[in-house]
Amino acid sequence: FHHFKSKDELGVAAANHWSEMTGALFATAPYHEHADPLDRVLAYVAFRKALLQGELPEFTCLVGTMVQETYETAPAIRDACERSITGHAETLEADIEAAMRERNMTPGWTAKSLALHTQAVIQGAFIIAKATGGAEPAADSIDHLSRYIELLFASPTQQTT
Repeated sequence: FHHFKSKDELGVAAANHWSEMTGALFATAPYHEHADPLDRVLAYVAFRKALLQGELPEFTCLVGTMVQETYETAPAIRDACERSITGHAETLEADIEAAMRERNMTPGWTAKSLALHTQAVIQGAFIIAKATGGAEPAADSIDHLSRYIELLFASPTQQTT
């Protein structure tokens, strides 16, 4: 702690370290191996579900927790958490865009909005896991997310609206 001028500076450093650590994990994750971009997105969601192992702190998101606690009182920490969460969401956008393009989709939503929604569901799943004391409800939420994505890409009405 003595290496930092303030608690906020420590919080920003923790968020940045989290982003680097998790970024490396996701960059080498097996979901990238799928040829079809929609399969990569769905495999990403399955990978997130597979990570729901161990105790709650072992699979929940540090920056998601931090932003819930500091969003109003520590703007620098909030901004670091926002960069982490939205930066991670951005890693999904190219695959979502490619899946839309391959399926000739022009929906009323964007790759960015679906990527952020994916993160919102996952962060919410972590909150439910904490509230219930276990991973099962979080796994159920992630299963619903997977089904939702499948429906978005399967529905002909979504392709033209």
